[in-house]
Amino acid sequence: MLKIEHLIKTYPNGKKAVDDLSLSIQEGDIYGFIGANGAGKTSTIKAVVGIHEFDQGEIYINGKSIRTDPLQCKKVLAYIPDNPDLYEHLTGYQYINFIADIYDVELSERKQQIEKYSELFEMSSSLGNVIASYSHGMKQRTAIIAALVHKPKLLILDEPFVGLDPKGAWHLKQTMQELVQNGGAIFFSTHVLDVAEKLCNKIAIIKRGELITSGNIETVRGNHSLESVFMEVQGHE
Repeated sequence: MLKIEHLIKTYPNGKKAVDDLSLSIQEGDIYGFIGANGAGKTSTIKAVVGIHEFDQGEIYINGKSIRTDPLQCKKVLAYIPDNPDLYEHLTGYQYINFIADIYDVELSERKQQIEKYSELFEMSSSLGNVIASYSHGMKQRTAIIAALVHKPKLLILDEPFVGLDPKGAWHLKQTMQELVQNGGAIFFSTHVLDVAEKLCNKIAIIKRGELITSGNIETVRGNHSLESVFMEVQGHE
């Protein structure tokens, strides 16, 4: 579903944000991407979804290159950033319908999806209000609904639980599990290690742009907790 091959991303100041990163995310995977602030998680994710160009390597989504065939790649994915930047002059309904229009979602299907997820994330009574009036959590939930409206096969999330209350976070985790049970895949970054440990079947740990370890979560953590493995990695320079 998602294949990252020898990805290198260097910023104009010469710093390598991502250094020869290779990962493979398959259908049915909930793949956690873990690292300290500045480790290269967001740079990797923005390269995957086509926001950032990259210097070397290749990224394939559903067998197609994000570099040479970005439109076909983006048709099957949805991206939720850590700080959703929505069109605040629109209402929630208008924004979600705008996204649905981009993906050519039929009216009957989008109505069903909007009703399902607006009720699940308790936004039904608020989608008629302008986004400028929303709290951060409401903007996050609106971004989630908009991302799910076209039934993506690949869901990319950057710190998705930031701004969500416990109930919203629980519903998002249930939605993520439902997506992969239906043949999709998820790649997401998080600082919430206990959530990653319970939710993910695979994990990658990145440090200063380099992949430290990756694979099935049982293999990565061994007989230890994910938190202790992460702290050991961070403690060794």
